[in-house]
Amino acid sequence: MNTPEDRTTRPHEDTVPGIPREGAMGESPSRGAGPGTSPHGTTPDARHEGAMRESPSRGAGPRESTTPRTPKSTAASPAPDTLETQLRADCAIDTDGRITFRLPPIPAAHPRLLLRLRPGKGRPETTPHVLDLEPDRADGRRHAVLEPHPALGEGRWDVYLLPELGAERRRLRPGLRDLRALVDGHLRDRPSPVAVRIPYATKDGFLAIRVWRRAAHAETRTIGVTDRAVTVTARLHGADLHEDATVRLRLRGTDTIRTLHPRIDDDGRGFSFTAGPGELTDEGGPGARIWDVFVRPTSEAAPIRVGRLLDDVADRKHVHVYPALETDRSSLRPYYTVDNDLAIEVT
Repeated sequence: MNTPEDRTTRPHEDTVPGIPREGAMGESPSRGAGPGTSPHGTTPDARHEGAMRESPSRGAGPRESTTPRTPKSTAASPAPDTLETQLRADCAIDTDGRITFRLPPIPAAHPRLLLRLRPGKGRPETTPHVLDLEPDRADGRRHAVLEPHPALGEGRWDVYLLPELGAERRRLRPGLRDLRALVDGHLRDRPSPVAVRIPYATKDGFLAIRVWRRAAHAETRTIGVTDRAVTVTARLHGADLHEDATVRLRLRGTDTIRTLHPRIDDDGRGFSFTAGPGELTDEGGPGARIWDVFVRPTSEAAPIRVGRLLDDVADRKHVHVYPALETDRSSLRPYYTVDNDLAIEVT
């Protein structure tokens, strides 16, 4: 397993300093890779059935999400109130989501750290989160602590230095990121709401924080692909499964739903299900088809998105790549979307 420090050399997201971008759209699951880990590694409760997370490159269906999504951005000049910098910030996170930032000595009386939620395209910035950078007596370095509360909204938060009041903000580069507390986060049961924070390096080398905040979350544990079916094991956090719980596969861009009855563990949290060509390949139409995966704890409960959030991987799409189930007429491949949600592509 790579250490958290190793992840600083394998960023996963295109950004331009000062320009909002929440996630690459128009992506398709990686093709032709074997099982396991590839070396190439929104708002709360917005994971409704049929929510559009990204479109396969071979053709996009209509958007159905009830919350705004960020389209694919293009290169642009940095925002006028942002300066480029080579200043690096170390950070460490604990199991409660508390993040401690440490910066070199800064020749300013009252420097602060600014966290900015990256807005959707054409939308204004919302109120940022500002932290005081306190001096360390020993070496003059500066530190700031982002407490678990108040909670940050779901999305990507860029990290800046504000040297002094009225000064231009300076986007920070990542230094050492100590994410060891997150590696086995999927082994701990989480209460509602399920809150996740992961510091990461953007593709252009800046420091950001990926945040999820959901009333409940179904965390995938294993995904197995055989020549007959795809089998998924998962665990529900923030809610309990009842006897009438169902797994729902929704064909993106339509109202078509396939309902499966999961095998439920005795504790009412763990579950598994199997899906094969019979459930997913009888819908006609050219091009790729994407099935988004949800679980409903009871027949009356709202659907909960299935995905993988509870470890130290901020962008999983090209990190965990799975083989395809091949039939005479089609190919089924499970994959993670740009939001780390689980989907199955049929081609």
